[in-house]
Amino acid sequence: MTTQENIKPTHLRERINSVDVIRGVALLGILLMNITGFGLYKAYMDPTNAGGATGWNLNVWWVTNLFFEGTMRAMFSMLFGAGIILFTSKAIESSNGVTVTDAFFRRLGWMLIFGIIHCYLLLWSGEILYAYAIVGMIAFNFRHWVPKNLIIGSVILLCLSSFWSIKDYYSLKSLATSAATAMEKKDKGLILSKEETASIGKLEEKVKENKAKPEEVDEENAAMYKDYFSIVLHKGPENQWMQTTFLYRYNFFDVLAMMLMGMAFLRNGILRAERSNRFYLLMMVIGYALGLTINYLETSYIVAHNFDMLAFSRSFFTYDLGRIFTTCGHIGTVMLFIKSGWLVFLKKSLAAVGQMALTNYIMHTIICNTIFLGFGFAMFGKLQRYELYYVVGGIWLFQLVVSPIWLRYYRFGPLEWVWRSLTYWERQSMKKTA
Repeated sequence: MTTQENIKPTHLRERINSVDVIRGVALLGILLMNITGFGLYKAYMDPTNAGGATGWNLNVWWVTNLFFEGTMRAMFSMLFGAGIILFTSKAIESSNGVTVTDAFFRRLGWMLIFGIIHCYLLLWSGEILYAYAIVGMIAFNFRHWVPKNLIIGSVILLCLSSFWSIKDYYSLKSLATSAATAMEKKDKGLILSKEETASIGKLEEKVKENKAKPEEVDEENAAMYKDYFSIVLHKGPENQWMQTTFLYRYNFFDVLAMMLMGMAFLRNGILRAERSNRFYLLMMVIGYALGLTINYLETSYIVAHNFDMLAFSRSFFTYDLGRIFTTCGHIGTVMLFIKSGWLVFLKKSLAAVGQMALTNYIMHTIICNTIFLGFGFAMFGKLQRYELYYVVGGIWLFQLVVSPIWLRYYRFGPLEWVWRSLTYWERQSMKKTA
């Protein structure tokens, strides 16, 4: 039977460098999308709400929509799925798998707590740790599936998500039609039925959820300039919605599908950089050719319809298809870079960022909230969309420089050390020895 001594943290020599590098790329890439949530109100998807929707601001929105929307998150989730296999394969399990399972679920239990703290106390509504902990407990059960079945499971989940999005679109379209008809009757002075009055109210509520009026933006900006405890209370309802309704409506299908795909990609050698250069080149070319074409058509449709609420909803018909192919293009590109031997210093820095992913992810929140919220420099809503990427560049540079320096002297990042110590219920050795 496996003893507790069999289950130990991963030694540095056991790490898969390619996984660390791509995790570093994904971690830094996630900030490209998250930065709008840190610095602007309701501007993540819709640039007309805040931050500007013309000139360089529009150009930046185009680039992020084409290349990065959903793709960095997908890569990060894939790597978490691959990590489930790596973690549970470190030791021979006992006959019923109790020991390694106990360690794994303890690890996720602490991640769930970290996610709650990250959301409610560190004030990042878009945090992903809580979702990874919840969904990871389910993904764990599929770790022994063969790659083919994992891919099939992933595709089924993504199809279910797309069907739900299609249903949402037609519901919204029906509501908009009903409300428009009711408004015409109202303008003519005719008496409306309860259903017609209700349709107008429901549409107005939908518009309020998605489109921010200038005065609403001003109110939100002012709320973000207040003291820490005021912001905690202000963001409480949004944070609760993100970790409940949003999790089970959107994140669940997204994260579980990507975790299963990540397991498959690890098992068939893609994430281990074991496939040929030709394979990764085809993965890059086909992925970008299909993914960017789909993303371009979606983005063009939104712009052509003046960022209308229905246009955004319709773009989700093919959202997962476009981002999966684009993500595969990214993975192929990164793997070619890893196998090329070019820019070794950058590869080492990215691997270090990936090894310290939890620390660097939380660091994004601490740095950005210090810059944008009232208890720091109160820059929320004051930068245009394109200007936010100066902040991103600064954070990237800092983490690419500091992460390898830190790992030169220490075995883990600070939060990785805390997480491992709590997981194994034993204080881990932090400093490197000769």
